[in-house]
Amino acid sequence: MLHRLRAVLVRPGRERLAGEVEVDESYFGGEEPGLRGGRARGKKVLVGVAVERTEPKGFGRCRMAPLADASGDSLRAFLLDNVEQGARVITDGRQAYRPATDGLYIHEPLPGASGAQASKLLPGVHRVASLAKRWLLGTHQGSVDDAHLAGYLNEFVFRFNRRGSRSRGLVFYRVLALAAAHDPVRYRDLIANPRPSVSPRQPPGTRGRPPSMAPAARGEQCPSAPLRWIPHSALRRTIRPAGDLLMRRWTAASARKRLRLTRRARAGGRRARHTRPVP
Repeated sequence: MLHRLRAVLVRPGRERLAGEVEVDESYFGGEEPGLRGGRARGKKVLVGVAVERTEPKGFGRCRMAPLADASGDSLRAFLLDNVEQGARVITDGRQAYRPATDGLYIHEPLPGASGAQASKLLPGVHRVASLAKRWLLGTHQGSVDDAHLAGYLNEFVFRFNRRGSRSRGLVFYRVLALAAAHDPVRYRDLIANPRPSVSPRQPPGTRGRPPSMAPAARGEQCPSAPLRWIPHSALRRTIRPAGDLLMRRWTAASARKRLRLTRRARAGGRRARHTRPVP
């Protein structure tokens, strides 16, 4: 059910990022032995991140999407889908951004943004990527399949872009509106890596009845054990004492709490009566 909701969080024809936009890429996934950091091959999933800059400070909306690789063609496709043409694109000194922004965007490369000063020169994309990774590790315990990473990123983008909403009810209303306007999302569409069944499925023997009741319908003996009738008095003898015990404990706790509040109020009244006003 949650995957169905994640599938409708992207509104068709949504507005792309505009103005000054920070763009970078980051790897999402666990550590792999024998590989160093950076853009080394073998890492989990490469994700493109774009964040708007607002004046005088702060960040606006963001966009995130998995990338096939860090080539100029992949970065150009990511920019066309998420950034308005004519915007100022601020990136690090990676050479692949030059053909990706050629003729469509105002490119502002920052050569020092790939080293120790990366978080200071490009604070938006690094902060958003860190928040997304921490959200995946904390809320989802890192159990996110690579095939479904795009859906989780869409959910994070939806939450991040509405972080300043004053009404949570309107956010939920937006989810319902997107779900109502979206095409039906079927279970077979959500299965990214279907597992082949070991044995072929057997058709049901009798239409309208489960296989366990088919022998009984033909007058044969049912293979399952017969149901044992439990009288109501036995259930009452078993359940009622447990309920009475819980009720007595709750009543005693409530009485102790009322007694503490009464003593506290009386003690406060006595202190107020014996305290003389300061001249």
